[in-house]
Amino acid sequence: MALVYQPVMQLSGILASLLGWVLSCLTTYLPQWKNLNLELNELEIWTMGLWQACVVQEEGGMQCKDFDSFLALPPELRISRILMFFSNGSGLLGLLLSGFGLDCLKIGERQQEQKKRLLLFGGMLFWISGITAIVPVSWVAHSTVQEFWDENIPDIVPRWDFGEALFVGWLAGFCLILGGSLLNCTICSTEVHPSSVHYAVAEQDQCQCLETETRP
Repeated sequence: MALVYQPVMQLSGILASLLGWVLSCLTTYLPQWKNLNLELNELEIWTMGLWQACVVQEEGGMQCKDFDSFLALPPELRISRILMFFSNGSGLLGLLLSGFGLDCLKIGERQQEQKKRLLLFGGMLFWISGITAIVPVSWVAHSTVQEFWDENIPDIVPRWDFGEALFVGWLAGFCLILGGSLLNCTICSTEVHPSSVHYAVAEQDQCQCLETETRP
């Protein structure tokens, strides 16, 4: 049964990690990290992301403006840029490494130990990618909550609220960690792959034939 479910778990882990990586890249460039709804003008909704601020109007659509300076951003947005880039890069590297370590891939069938190492490194990179995707969105969410309940800010001042990108980022981190966990669970299996058994038996038979031929 382990030999049947192992390729299924590997494919499930790769698909979950691929989904998490795509969502992580999407989170990086979405401008809806924070939303601001003005009570004086309910037809306008302001949004803020890592790269630009936008205003959404019912009649004029969406208009965005890029941030002029990286250093002028709040600390949570500056660090979030770096962490999200690191998450996207480690997720891409994890996809490449774990892809070559899949059992369904015919390349390197006789090098099962190397394939397991690739799966292990890929799963660890997915964990790192998931954590570095969850940390920035959670930090921005925490700072948003603190600003929203800050008693020093007058009640008439509009407050920022959670944007859709935060929920996408949390889902991305969960998928990446789940995918890495599934891949690493397949490595814990002690079952021997049928292809490796086939090659081992073939080599043993070949050695026996050579021994019989060399005997006087």
